[in-house]
Parts: sequence; C-alpha cells; structure tokens
Amino acid sequence: MGIEGGHAIEDSLALLRQYRALGVRYMTLTHTNTNNWADATGPFYLPDYDPAAARVHDGLTEFGREVVREMNRIGMLVDISHVSDATLADVLETTRAPVFASHSSCRALCDIPRNLTDEQIRRIVAGGGVVMINIGSYFLDQATVDAARADRERIRPEYLRIRTEMAADPKARDAAIGDLLKTVPRQRTSWTRAVDHIEHVIAVAGPGAVGLGTDFDGVEDPPVGLDDVSHLPRLTAELLRRGHGEKTVRGILGENFLRFFEKALAVSASLAAEPPSTAVYAPPTEVSARQ
Repeated sequence: MGIEGGHAIEDSLALLRQYRALGVRYMTLTHTNTNNWADATGPFYLPDYDPAAARVHDGLTEFGREVVREMNRIGMLVDISHVSDATLADVLETTRAPVFASHSSCRALCDIPRNLTDEQIRRIVAGGGVVMINIGSYFLDQATVDAARADRERIRPEYLRIRTEMAADPKARDAAIGDLLKTVPRQRTSWTRAVDHIEHVIAVAGPGAVGLGTDFDGVEDPPVGLDDVSHLPRLTAELLRRGHGEKTVRGILGENFLRFFEKALAVSASLAAEPPSTAVYAPPTEVSARQ
C-alpha cells in the first residue's frame, strides 16, 4: 500500500509512523499540490499552468527533510514522482536510503515537468533507486503533449471565465472546470513508445535502473494497444524482440524494484537503534514567510 501525496500525514511524523504500522510501505512526497513542506511540479495539465506558483519552499523545508529521514528509519520507501526538480535535489541530498519514481517517464523523450531528466535518472539510480515508467500517452510522446497544449489553449478563455465568475464557489468552479477539460480530445500514442522510454532509462543508467509504473489507476490516455493490464505481455514480447535478454526483462517486470526495496529495508534495519524523530511541524511566521 502507498500514499500518493504527503499532505495525507497532516504534517505529523506520529501519523506517518501510524500509517507505516498499518502497512503503508511507500509515500509519494507530494501529489500535484505543493504541501506545507515540499514543492510539487504543480497542475501541469491546466491551461494557465504556472510552475512558479508551486514553488513555495524552493524544495524541501527542514521539516520535509525530517520526513524523508524518518521514512528511511521506519522502512517507508520515498517516492519522488510529482515533486519539483528542487525538491528532488533536496531529497537526494537528504535521504539515507535509495529512493524511487513510482510513475514517471523520461523528459528527454517527452518534455513535461512530471518526467525525469537524464541527470535525475542517473542520480536516483546511483543511490540504488529505480525509475518506474508511466504509460500515460501524455508522459510518452511529445507530439501528444503538443497537441494537448494546443487544445488547452483553445479552451483557455472559457477556463479563465469560469475561474473568475465562480471564484466564490470552489466546488461548482472545480466541477465546471472538470467538465470543460473533458471537452479536450484525449490524444493517444502507440504502445511501443512505452518501450522507447524503458530503453532510454537503460541507455542512461543501465538495465537495473527501470521498472513499470503504468499508472493505470490514474491516467485517462493509455497508449493504443496498451489499454489495460491484460496487454502488458506485449511489453515483454517487444523487449525480447528488440534484443533484451530474459534477465533484463525480468528485472524490468519487477526484479529491479524488489532489489531496490531490499536495499531500502537494509538501511532501515541499520537504523533500528535510532530513536523516532521528535520534529514537529511549525507554520512559518509572517516575517519568515515574506523572506
């Protein structure tokens, strides 16, 4: 089990530990929203997306670093999908255990903020982590992204009108925006683009660096031919057809993730004598917030 979005711990390390006791084994530090201690990439799919709006802390706050360290201690995997570039850099500087991206693809092939740069992939893997490929068409194909951006620009005036006129009723506003976004055609790429991203991670960081993150429970634009989990064997067949050996393919299908998981648990075991963190979240003062 996992948590997608660190806002779920309500700024409490005690609650983080309770989730771990209940069986939660990983947490994505942010979802689309920036929380009180970590910056996210922000809602990159909206017509008025402004990455600066999500940059509140310039990465992790000190409490955010405590969250990462406590996750290391209790054996909860640190997931950096959705976080900003600055947050990811701070996580890699702070963590004592390997970290992973549960559902992110390659920015070199598809330039969106939710995908990873080659340098980020190398740093994650150098620390013992793994990158799990997201199969949403928007994550895989730059042509899909460009077409979707053009469609969103078309609806931008209506979107801004809704935001302005319904500002006093957030529930109605969000419902209206959701209905408007549904009018944008779902652009879908070919399923082989997922294999292209897998191969790119291999080229950047080696065959042990990559896994499948899919995001079937989140994306609404799976590639044509990879509509649901019943089509996953196509990835196996295509990887073998492209010349990858069975050992490499088994790693991609799950063994790479299991090796990463084992490394993170070994770090947790080495920290068994360390007491629980007593850090407490404190809202910024008015002066420090201005700074």
